[in-house]
Amino acid sequence: MFQENLDCFLSDFGVTVQFGLITGKGILDMPAQMIADGMVITTDYKLTVRADQFDILQYGDQIFVNSVAYQVREPMLTDDGSFIEISIGRLNESDQQVTVIYDGNFP
Repeated sequence: MFQENLDCFLSDFGVTVQFGLITGKGILDMPAQMIADGMVITTDYKLTVRADQFDILQYGDQIFVNSVAYQVREPMLTDDGSFIEISIGRLNESDQQVTVIYDGNFP
């Protein structure tokens, strides 16, 4: 029987993805532009990640892809549920949120 290895799939083209304390690999697709009747139509960035790691992402969450901040727009499970395809938008430095994670220890 064939056993799929999601990490192997992501290792060739994957980049580092971080959400809070969760770190994994994902495939980042750059936006595309199409020109139709003189109007420019631009697609969003798309990120493909493992569902078992990033299934908690919701609209508006801030994630880091290759140390660049993005905002989640629309997460969608793929056919078999192994991956999530996420429509994301790049954030300017002024739009980024600062997250402090407190573990209860003082220096």
